[in-house]
Amino acid sequence: MRAENNVTQSSAVTGVVLGLLGVVSFSMSLPATRAAVGDLDAWFVAFGRAVGAGLLALAYLAVTRAPRPSAAQWRRLAVVALGVVVGFPLFTSLALVTSTASHGAVVVALLPAITAGFAVLRSGERPAAAFWVAGCAGLAAVLVFLVASGAVSGSVGPADLFLLAAVTLCGLGYAEGGALARDLGGARTICWALVLSLPVTVAVTAAAVVRQPPHAAAPAWAGFAYLTVVSMFLGFFAWYGGLARGGVAKIGQLQLSQPVLTMAWSALLLGEAVPPGAVVAAVAVLGCVALTQRLRAQRPIDDIARYATELR
Repeated sequence: MRAENNVTQSSAVTGVVLGLLGVVSFSMSLPATRAAVGDLDAWFVAFGRAVGAGLLALAYLAVTRAPRPSAAQWRRLAVVALGVVVGFPLFTSLALVTSTASHGAVVVALLPAITAGFAVLRSGERPAAAFWVAGCAGLAAVLVFLVASGAVSGSVGPADLFLLAAVTLCGLGYAEGGALARDLGGARTICWALVLSLPVTVAVTAAAVVRQPPHAAAPAWAGFAYLTVVSMFLGFFAWYGGLARGGVAKIGQLQLSQPVLTMAWSALLLGEAVPPGAVVAAVAVLGCVALTQRLRAQRPIDDIARYATELR
């Protein structure tokens, strides 16, 4: 029993570390998207990065000789692809044509709560009541941070609706992918989802190129490259691995810190202003993140036992 507890605790720690790596990787996604769509067509940015990541995924699967997923796993991979390969990249690209990356962080602040909700529906997780209280406190702290930073302004527009659709689909893709990664592993989960999406992503990218041949300055291509290699590929290796080991609901709360990091990247890379008063709210956000990680998110007993056995 003690050995299983040690394995479970080690797995949880590894899950947090991997989850943090994923959050840091994704925190630059909105600034990179904003830079890319400044010169490049939004549809090309959304689907072209998935094509590039899909080719990397094909190479990875070939080198590692990964076994093909089962029919049931292919169906679940389709949900993952809908959320993180198509939905989030498309709607954030459309939104950031007219919105700033820092404003996008306002709506993305809802992502941890949405991911936790889908974890209950899709993964069978049952977080304790205190977990939800800490998560809501974290969300409130994020919103205070965003108000203090000046990111919240104006009325709701089309860009906000695009962002809301993006985080809803992304939360679904995170929850489904995190649960599926317990069987496939984080790397193979995103790789197979990218490969499954290639017929669609290649077709849409080709149409976007025909409609508007891509010509851009170096910053736009740098943003596109980051989205392809990190946001759409390597970041998910860590993120899905973290969700599988630590639980979708619990590790998903690490994303409460993502808007703070996104605002920092936006200020550093895009010159978007972040007032000093936002620092206090940012510290509160990070405190709530730490609290959610100390609270145990309950998973079904058979899932925990099976995963502990796989780690031996």
